[in-house]
Amino acid sequence: MNSKELKAREITDVFSFQHIEDSVDFMHSYGTLMSYYKCAIMEIETKFNVLNVEFSLRYDRNPINSIKTRLKKPMSLKEKLEKKNLPLNLETVEKNINDVAGVRVVCSFEKDVYMLADALLKQDDIKLVSMKDYIANPKPNGYRSLHLIVEVPIFLANEKRIMKVEIQLRTIAMHSWASLEHQLRYKKDFDFNEYVASELLECASLSENLDKKMDNLRKLLQIDDDFE
Repeated sequence: MNSKELKAREITDVFSFQHIEDSVDFMHSYGTLMSYYKCAIMEIETKFNVLNVEFSLRYDRNPINSIKTRLKKPMSLKEKLEKKNLPLNLETVEKNINDVAGVRVVCSFEKDVYMLADALLKQDDIKLVSMKDYIANPKPNGYRSLHLIVEVPIFLANEKRIMKVEIQLRTIAMHSWASLEHQLRYKKDFDFNEYVASELLECASLSENLDKKMDNLRKLLQIDDDFE
């Protein structure tokens, strides 16, 4: 069984069907909806790449270290719908799940996080749905990042659709901590106990201090101080 067949089996197993005809119709609809989310991801990624180029031309440095994108997997969609006690169908997914499409932007400095978010939200085709600032207000476990849910239009041959995308913006230090925390929390046969949690919380504090020191160096070197 090739990867495409395995993906189809995963989708049909998650969204159970009694008749093959229903399964075929659903697969077509699912693929179409996911393609719309992919287009929305491309729109957002392009916007950040353009901002990165502009910043590079104006200040001779790039605020973006890396960009990563993803589509939520079928099982994750099912679990989220079940957690919300919502019916398992595509209409409910599009209406109620805001993070089907995800874009993660890793920045050099904390200032870059807010600068890029502000520049994106000023664009007249972007609508902010919600913002959660876990940098100003970290999660209890130490997690820091800026989360945006935005709506962006995609233009098809015969229609315009408004799609939602979740955007996470964080510094390199924030990203390193989050990656480590995720690996430990979801590692098989690993006891994620209170000691590990407390050590990670201390690491989060160290990463926050690192960001502050890096920002002090940025100010000392007067890197893009005139940027507003």
